[in-house]
Amino acid sequence: MNNTINESAIKKLKLLFTVVDRPKGEFYLDVISQFDVNCQMVMGGMGTANSELVELLGLNIHKAVILSVIREDMADAVLNCLEDKFATIRNGKGIAFAVPLSSVIGVNLYQFLSDNRMGRGENV
Repeated sequence: MNNTINESAIKKLKLLFTVVDRPKGEFYLDVISQFDVNCQMVMGGMGTANSELVELLGLNIHKAVILSVIREDMADAVLNCLEDKFATIRNGKGIAFAVPLSSVIGVNLYQFLSDNRMGRGENV
């Protein structure tokens, strides 16, 4: 039996929250999916600023809230990439943060979420 760490080793997962203007939602979905993300969901959101402040600052109150399950070892790379995009894309401002997932029920679900393509029937 080989005791070395391999590709099928358990990797911790995080849930990434990304909030951007709704028209930029698809763009950021594509950006995040470059990091081997198998599970993403987009929800509509509304900003909380009052209408006078929105008009004064020219804000878009319609937001896209993107939830993505990412591997913990990819979290810094994803957040750095998003930070770079927020700073360089025209009207691309947003916020992003990740929280740890403490558990996932089921081996197959975990393998899907962690992008572990080593299936049950394969030899390791």
